[in-house]
Amino acid sequence: MSQSDVRNRRVVLAARPRGLPTSTHFRIEETAVPTPGEGQVLLRTLSLSLDPYMRPMMNEVPPAYADASVAVGAPMVGGTVNRVVASRNPSFRVGDLVLGNAGWQDYALSDGQDLVALGEMQQPSLALGVLGMPGFTAHVGLLDIGEPKAGETVVVAAATGAVGAVVGQVAKLKGARVVGIAGGADKCRYAVEVLGFDVCLDRREPKLAERLAAACPRGIDVYFENVGGEVFEAVVPLLNHHARVPLCGTIASYNEDAPPPGPNLLPKVMSVFQTKRVRAQGFIILDHYGARYDAFRRDMDAWVAEGRVKLLEDTVDGLENAPGAFIGMLQGKNVGKLVVRVSEG
Repeated sequence: MSQSDVRNRRVVLAARPRGLPTSTHFRIEETAVPTPGEGQVLLRTLSLSLDPYMRPMMNEVPPAYADASVAVGAPMVGGTVNRVVASRNPSFRVGDLVLGNAGWQDYALSDGQDLVALGEMQQPSLALGVLGMPGFTAHVGLLDIGEPKAGETVVVAAATGAVGAVVGQVAKLKGARVVGIAGGADKCRYAVEVLGFDVCLDRREPKLAERLAAACPRGIDVYFENVGGEVFEAVVPLLNHHARVPLCGTIASYNEDAPPPGPNLLPKVMSVFQTKRVRAQGFIILDHYGARYDAFRRDMDAWVAEGRVKLLEDTVDGLENAPGAFIGMLQGKNVGKLVVRVSEG
């Protein structure tokens, strides 16, 4: 096949969803492969990261961490591992392996400012997970805001997800007792038997609040919040005085287009936070790359090399399967970091 025969597949936002996205909200298109201009490089996507933050990016009003939403008809955004296949930028050579933001497509152009050289990695997709944004999110949120101490109790939901799995393992490295919450018995076994959590509770089983209280007899000192919903409701009464709550995300509400039914829990939450002097702090990981990324990589590179931090990759083959995998992730079907293998490169 000649270069002129190669086409660029891309997955675009076909319509804005209300509630959980379906396949109708995505469309696969083919366009010409772009040609790099002066100072640009042409990237071939090897691996695509699928992450919860992408769901709010599909709404008309952009989330706080973005200047704009994904436009209807535009490719979905996403972090990628790429090969440089053509270069008019002196900082990058053909064949270089880079971490980029090519989104849901085979090829993309970059001026190089958003690229991170990866060198040659045995498993480059780790740069999208434990050695990338999810691992960095866990590191900053837990250590800078959660500040776990030896002997304290740390609770993390979505315990086998890309962020939660790292949170729990790092908390164990710091000497904490770790209680995970995950969706399904298999995930809970994985959290305990492979990741080393002390306990993991299946959120799908009844009486979560009662089971969490039994699992945390000395209360909760750190709750890493990335889910919200009923998990947060179960956690609040168990928070200790001076507990810390890093607010990373609330995936349970990402697909809601109306307030949830039931009583208004805000007064109760505010009362607990005030009387127990709870420190809850939201954070957006983009704010921390300048000051904290190098320290994260030093720590995490060592922990991964030593086998002290592990992360299962849930790999899906084929760009065309990205929409289905993304929808499944929003329903909690993945285990570990969800990555689409776009090409062998």
